[in-house]
Amino acid sequence: MIRVLLADDQALVRGALAAMLNLEPDIEVVAEVGSGSDVLDAARRSDPDVALLDVQMPGKDGLAAAAELHRALPSCRVVVCTTFGRPGYLARAMAAGAVGFVVKDAPPEQLVDAVRRVHAGLRVVDPALAAESLASGVSPLTEREREVLLAARDGGTVADVARLLHLSEGTVRNHLSSAIGKTGARTRAEAARLAEERGWL
Repeated sequence: MIRVLLADDQALVRGALAAMLNLEPDIEVVAEVGSGSDVLDAARRSDPDVALLDVQMPGKDGLAAAAELHRALPSCRVVVCTTFGRPGYLARAMAAGAVGFVVKDAPPEQLVDAVRRVHAGLRVVDPALAAESLASGVSPLTEREREVLLAARDGGTVADVARLLHLSEGTVRNHLSSAIGKTGARTRAEAARLAEERGWL
């Protein structure tokens, strides 16, 4: 029996995925959570073989939860399952230790097959997303530029971002300027939007 943990902040989606997977004779959903922050505790309690994690969740996002789970319970195989098939997400998911990346609008049999394949030790990646990811390349943003752009995304001032990240205002301006240049944007708001669309944030 393949033991599965599901993490998705939309209860309806989570319930539908659980019902679908539980119909399979060799798969059992042993835990369901609605936040990335709850993934590790739930995994420690339920000892899953495979974790299906959404990307965008409250608390920790699915990519941060994947990295945490990979470090703490490396025997649990992580599949990122998302509505947002952004190329940057794929690279970040693999860097976080995920062995699968599928989009939610894939046919149900593909998701079931992905669970079985990663459990058997294989990697599973949505082919269209893999091709798009190769074409667009990896994120040019450094981790600090990404952090500053994320903090500035909601419209805070340079001083606000500097206080939040414990940096000088000059350092924040330098990172924002670099991120704007790398995304080809004109403003930091546009840089944040473009980076988010590409899955770099």
